[in-house]
Amino acid sequence: MPMEVPRDFRRVIIAASVGNVIEWYDFYIFGSLAAVLSVKFFEQSHPVAALLSTIALFTAGFLIRPLGAFLFGWMGDRVGRKYTFLVTLSGMGLGTGAIGLIPTYESIGLTAAFLLFGLRMIQGLCLGGEYGGAITYVAEHVPDDRRGYYTGWLQTSPTLGIVVSLAVIILTRTYAGNEAFDAWAWRVPFLLSFLLVAVAIYIRLQLQETPIFQEIRARGQMTANPWKEAFLSSNVKYIGIAIVVLIGQGVVWYSGQFWALYFLQQVSKVDPLTSAYIVGAALLIATPSLIFFGWLSDQIGRKPVILGGMLLAAITYYPLYLWLGTVTQPGNINYPTAIFIIFILVCYVGMVYGPVGAFLAEFFPGRIRYTSVSVPYHIGNGWGGGLVPFITSAAFAATGSIGYALIYPIVVPAVCFVLAVFLMPETRKISIWQQIEPRAAS
Repeated sequence: MPMEVPRDFRRVIIAASVGNVIEWYDFYIFGSLAAVLSVKFFEQSHPVAALLSTIALFTAGFLIRPLGAFLFGWMGDRVGRKYTFLVTLSGMGLGTGAIGLIPTYESIGLTAAFLLFGLRMIQGLCLGGEYGGAITYVAEHVPDDRRGYYTGWLQTSPTLGIVVSLAVIILTRTYAGNEAFDAWAWRVPFLLSFLLVAVAIYIRLQLQETPIFQEIRARGQMTANPWKEAFLSSNVKYIGIAIVVLIGQGVVWYSGQFWALYFLQQVSKVDPLTSAYIVGAALLIATPSLIFFGWLSDQIGRKPVILGGMLLAAITYYPLYLWLGTVTQPGNINYPTAIFIIFILVCYVGMVYGPVGAFLAEFFPGRIRYTSVSVPYHIGNGWGGGLVPFITSAAFAATGSIGYALIYPIVVPAVCFVLAVFLMPETRKISIWQQIEPRAAS
């Protein structure tokens, strides 16, 4: 007999999304302030090297995310969804807030960079356990026929996390002034994390465990070893397919949002406050596209929407970024056009990212869902997507060419599109409420 969807699932979505927004704010405040952090924590004899060192540190937080997914995925499938992402949320908040307390390079030398590195690793580990928990938690509360739409709301949280980080930076910089911000007020966005995470933990403590996990536990169907069942069984081929899809998705995500910010600051030489306004406005306008494309995937399928986004990105990135460069010359910025271009880039993000949470939840069985969702997601996004800021910035610094900088953001989604056409199944009709038993090997 199929289980029933809980009546309070909309409250669950809101609570999970609020926590997710705060966690992504924590993770991205680092990237949004990369230029300031490079001055504060690295030796300044070569400013470009210092900036690339900071971006590399930003990237390192992505590279360690699969390890967090591996560790916390096990906990999520053995202990439960709710308590695992409470642990990850707490660790993220403490790691981020502590960055606002570390002395700078000027005060303690190289130790400052090592402390920054350690806290960035904590951020990456904790984020590795967060997404799989949040998407599994929401997916295990909502109706099968509207899973794309409702998980699409959760998918807005990383984008909104960037918006919140940019808004906090704009407010702090505007209120304190540029001189005070560069001197000490850059710490405020990090310290604010302590307060935000306390709010998120309070909200999440009000939530219950997911009904599907409770049913699995009640029936004695919990896995004894999530790692073995996920990676040393026929399930591993599904992990591989998910990684292909998520690498393409991750590269589009970071190329359309984060490199847009870096592009304005490094290529067009737009000042940090103006670039934050432009990107923040575009993100706010385009964020509903994540919900729309999640909904669309309920109607026509996850596969055509996700692969359509990869294809469009690969075909149009070069002309769009060239266009963005022409309308953002210092002293002659066409704000509406710049915002519109980044809006288009973020709509591609909506296509690849809006439906992907529903796809992942449907693709893996409940007893190993947390592990099976988390690990490929963070390999795809953490390694594939997380390398975008570093590779694009380093390529541009070395060549001065937008074309060379965009090779990685164009080639990777194109290759993943071709592979996924043949490998990726359609999951829209799979019911996670009807069947709790593990999927039969095929």
